[in-house]
Order: sequence, then structure tokens, then C-alpha cells
Amino acid sequence: MSTLTKRLPRGATASATNASAPAPAASPASYSLAVPRDLPAQLARTWLWLGLLALIGSGLFSVLLVVSRTPGLNQWLPLADFFRVALVVHVDLSVLVWFIAMAGLLWSLIGTSGDGRVSRLAGRAAPALCAGGALLMSAAPFVERAEPIMANYIPVLDGPVFLAGLVVFALGTAVLVLRALWLAPKLGWRFDGDGALRFGLNASVIATAVALGAFVWSLAVVPTSLAGKAYYEILFWGGGHALQFTWTLLMLVAWLWLADACGARLRFSPRLALAMFALALLAVFVTPVAYLAYDVASVEHRNLLTWAMRAGGGPAIVPIGLAVVLALRGAMPADAIQRPLRAALLTSVLLFGAGGLIGVFIQGSNVRIPAHYHGCIVGVTLALMGLVYHLLPRLGYGTPASRIAAWQPWVYGIGQLMHIVGLVWSGGYGVQRKVAGAEQVLRSSSEVAGMGLMGLGGAVAIVGGVLFIVGVIAALRDKRPAAAGGGRTHEAATNAEAAREPA
Repeated sequence: MSTLTKRLPRGATASATNASAPAPAASPASYSLAVPRDLPAQLARTWLWLGLLALIGSGLFSVLLVVSRTPGLNQWLPLADFFRVALVVHVDLSVLVWFIAMAGLLWSLIGTSGDGRVSRLAGRAAPALCAGGALLMSAAPFVERAEPIMANYIPVLDGPVFLAGLVVFALGTAVLVLRALWLAPKLGWRFDGDGALRFGLNASVIATAVALGAFVWSLAVVPTSLAGKAYYEILFWGGGHALQFTWTLLMLVAWLWLADACGARLRFSPRLALAMFALALLAVFVTPVAYLAYDVASVEHRNLLTWAMRAGGGPAIVPIGLAVVLALRGAMPADAIQRPLRAALLTSVLLFGAGGLIGVFIQGSNVRIPAHYHGCIVGVTLALMGLVYHLLPRLGYGTPASRIAAWQPWVYGIGQLMHIVGLVWSGGYGVQRKVAGAEQVLRSSSEVAGMGLMGLGGAVAIVGGVLFIVGVIAALRDKRPAAAGGGRTHEAATNAEAAREPA
């Protein structure tokens, strides 16, 4: 104290000097999770493989989708009927199976080790059941002739094989959720980046549990007199809305984690991030309120669930997205390891933002609706792709630091952006959704051009999806000891190897 007072002007005090000094800038927050080396890491690898296989299957069906809706090419293939069949399987593999598999991967990293016999049995049963269900759903178009029902959230083939696969997959998801809830550590208010990410992932587990409960509730109360699309639309509406919170929470966790991993200095308080996750979780609990207050077939039931999704999703997404974009603007140039992560993060924000913006201008039932949810879904997919790149070396595989990995998110994202722009263009002329071939009734050159752009974008996106599979499989073949933890030490250790790759 004596040394300090000697340096002060006469009559000044330490407190006065401190008051006049400028306030220190808020220090950047670190958002990162460690990756364990025991049973959870083994389960994460299993879920990773299931997710990759789902994407491969989805890509094969997407080829048929693009061809069947592209003017000129669709005349050579009589796929107007098979278009809907392919669309059902494509959507379920690329959204339901892929997203649940990635959720299983992430949830495996935040729970306790679960060395008990029941825990180990559940850990093996969940991915096995999900894989079996996905296989049955994929095989259904080739072994049975079933009517495709284009219900929102979960389209189905109304046949015994496909529906059996969907039930088996739901059972696997239920085992996964119950295990995650059982092994979740006690809720602790850790106001740091690690604690915020864990809270967000745990919130996504709860959202999925609510969704499963809503599906069962609807199954019990939906009138059996309904049939076809009317039945499945009501059956999946409540649980489907709750699942959107699961996907959104996973994406927001991925945005924060990827921003930290690719060198961005996030000046976004972990307390605020936790509050955004809590807001989304709070909106999830509107789901049981809607079931208790209104009949599942009523307009009020549907409107309340839609309102909850808008009220709980948007306010949580916008501030995190803006914080990530601002942090990336001031970030240092990315190295070879960070380039794939930064590309996935930027394209994810771009596509999700485009999908949300399109949703504001939807009028009527046309192809603007799939443009809206394509943008949002692809935004989630790109965020999860980036996390796969980041987690591969931490799970004992190679580091994706090649040109393929750096360009893949841009190829996939730009292709999908072209795809949805073509749909928005055509939707302005009233082109209907969920139709193909001559059923599209393209009356003008502008409508043909719009759908042609959609087809070209879809083809480019397919190339981007193939590049992701190729890059990840190359990393999977390059097995190495898993990196300790999940921080920046591994990145520093592997920087020398990445530097050998061409920029």
C-alpha cells in the first residue's frame, strides 16, 4: 500500500484513481467440452458410424429426388410415384436418423461413465435398435408397395415394414434418452463455457423426452376414424414441434463450440448463453400444456405449439448467431485445421438465416415452404458436420485438414442455397410442393428456370455431401490415439502435420 500511495498525485487516493481508469473490456469466453476416453467415447464412435451411414443412404435417395424434379431429366424416368417414396426415406434418413445419431454422439460425451451392467446394455441396445429401424425404413420401398404419406416432420410409407422400422427406431431413441437422463450429472449452475454447453445438451435431451411423450400421447388419443395424411399429420404434430427444439439446441451448442475451436474470441457471456438455452427449454414445456388444454385435432392445439416454437426458438437463435458472426469478423486467419470448422460454421449460419428469412414471406402452399425448412435443416446439418470434423481426432481418428474438408461445407452450402433460391423463385409462380414430373405444371420459362436452378443446386449439394463422406472416411481410416481432453492442446500438437497440407 505504501508503494502505491507514493505513485499517486498529492491528494489522490487509490479508489479515486481506479474510478477514473477505463473499465477493462469483457474477456472472451471459452466454449469447449472435453472428450472422455472410456465407454462414452466408444459409444460416440458407434453413433458417428450410424450418422454417416444415414447420410450415405439419404444421399442415394436424394439423387432420385433431384432427377425426378429437374425439367428435361425427369422425362426420361417415370418417377412421379417413386418421387414421393424416395422423398419419405430421404427426409427420415437425413433429418430423423442423422440428427438422432449426432445427438447420441454428443449426449455420450456429457454423461457419467455408466459402468453398470444396465447402463452398458442400454448403451449397446440404443444404437442397435436405431440402426435396425433405419435399415427397415430404407428397405421398405423395395419390399412393399405402400402409400407415401407426406406428413409434416415425419413422413411415412403407410405399410407394415416401414412402420415397424419407425417403431423400432423410436424404441432405440427412447432407450438413448432414458440412458442420457439416468447418467446425467446433477444439475449444477456452472457459469462458464463448459457449463453452458452441457446445459444446452442436457436441455436437448429433455426436449427429446418431451417429444417422445407427445408422440405416445397423440397415438393414444388421435381418433382412429381418421386415415391417411389427416391421421399422421395430427399424430406427429405435437412431438414434431418439440423435436425442433432438440435440433435447434444441438445447433446452438455446435455454433458456440465451433466458434471457440476455430479461433474466434466470443464476447458472449456463458450466463447469457445458458439463459438462451433455458428460454428454449421453457418453451418446450408448452407442449404438455397444449395437450392438456386442447383437443389434439383442434386449431387451438396447433396454433399454441406453433407459437411456442416461434417464441422460444427465435429469441434464443438470434443473439447467439450475431455473437458468432461478430466474433468471426475479428478472428485471426484460420489454419489448416480450423478452415473446415470455420467454413461449416459460416455456411450453417448463412443457410439457417436464409431459411428463417424465407419463412417470413411464406404465403399459401407452394415450394417456398420446403425452401424454408430446407434452409433451417441444412443449417443444423452443417453445424453438426463441423462438429464431426472437430471431434474426429478427439475420438482417435485422423484430423480433417485437407482441401476437401475446407471446401466441402462451401460446396454443400452453396448448392443448398441455390436449391432453396430456385424453390423460392418457383414458389412465387405458385409451383406446388411435394409433386414431381408433369404434376408440377410448369407453365412459363421462368418457372422452368426456377426449378432448373433448384435441380442444379441439388446436384451441387449432392457433390458436397459426397465430399463430406469421403473426407470423414479418410479420417476414420487414419486411426490414432485419442487426444486428451477437448481443448486446444491437441490442435497445437497436430498443427505441424496440418501445415504440410497445401493451403
